[in-house]
Amino acid sequence: MGAWQIEERVEALAARGVEIVDPRQTYVAPDVSPQRVCSGVVLHPGTRLRGARTFLGPGVEVGAEGPATLVDAVLGPRARIDSGYVEGAVLLDDARAGYGAHLRPGTLLEEEASTAHCVGLKHTILLSFVTLGSLINFCDVLMAGGSSRKDHSEVGSGFIHFNFTPWGARGDKATASLVGDVVHGVFLREPRIFLGGAGGLVGPTSVGYGSVTGAGQVVRRPVADGRLVIETLPKLDRPLSVAKLDKLQPRMGRNVAYVAQLVALRAWYQHVRLARVPSGDEHHARRMVLTAALETLDACIAERVTRLSAFVAERGGSMPALQLEPPVPPCPLPIEPGASDHVAWVKGLDAGAVEAGIAWLTGIASAVAAEPAAAPVP
Repeated sequence: MGAWQIEERVEALAARGVEIVDPRQTYVAPDVSPQRVCSGVVLHPGTRLRGARTFLGPGVEVGAEGPATLVDAVLGPRARIDSGYVEGAVLLDDARAGYGAHLRPGTLLEEEASTAHCVGLKHTILLSFVTLGSLINFCDVLMAGGSSRKDHSEVGSGFIHFNFTPWGARGDKATASLVGDVVHGVFLREPRIFLGGAGGLVGPTSVGYGSVTGAGQVVRRPVADGRLVIETLPKLDRPLSVAKLDKLQPRMGRNVAYVAQLVALRAWYQHVRLARVPSGDEHHARRMVLTAALETLDACIAERVTRLSAFVAERGGSMPALQLEPPVPPCPLPIEPGASDHVAWVKGLDAGAVEAGIAWLTGIASAVAAEPAAAPVP
């Protein structure tokens, strides 16, 4: 590939109003469409853009703290990747991944969600404002809680979500965990959650709103709302066969609950978030990013069903009849298309609307594991 071809692609971005700090140290692959990189984007030296899906909205900044590679990444307005490797992830407005980020497919960071340095995410969803510290491995988790950048759920530095269990022939990853939930969390009114650093969470499990897990421990059981949990582990040394299989429950039920929340979140994006985006070219970036978020949710649902199916089959069980496309009743919220940003709109909902919205999403989530109604007898 000739250097002049690379220069042409870089120049095409500059002509669209992209600030390229040092064109000599910026790579744009042939499959990147210039039309998917908006005016106002800033690309620092060491930036590499690859993949036909890559989309950078207005005000995006890449590589401010070091080299950054983006592959099929979708970044909303003013999102930031300080440095690292980002593949297939979606970041909404003002979301930020710090130095040395490693974001893999299935990752979705909503508005102003952020990570500090050296954080690894895969099939992880952080609702608005959720903040992760440094040196964290947080795969296969959905986390919510809080209401603003000053009141948000947080994970302390040095934390791991343990998303692999060794039981069976090869182990499995039917291990996704809910920290908060979707049906309440999307309304940005729930008490924040704090997971103390230098610790971990063994999936699949859940942590309720308003709870704190102390630093320096591994949490191995569900935590209810409003709890302070500090545990010490007993000493254990006994014979073990890794071929041993654990029981279907409670893990199967926890996986079903996780899938149900993802289906509810998909409905939220389809029937609320996208429905509020006005027509017109000036809102093109919002539509592109939200559509990519929907694709990510579909991929997350498929991943969880695949992992659950393998887990159930290895134990000789029957896969629950999940309704992944349940009937969605009309949304009770005032969702006329409007130019106001999503977070401001959510915060402006009155108590009655929030209550109705929670009931609507809860009904969708509940329908995922419900037996389908029998057809009427003719």
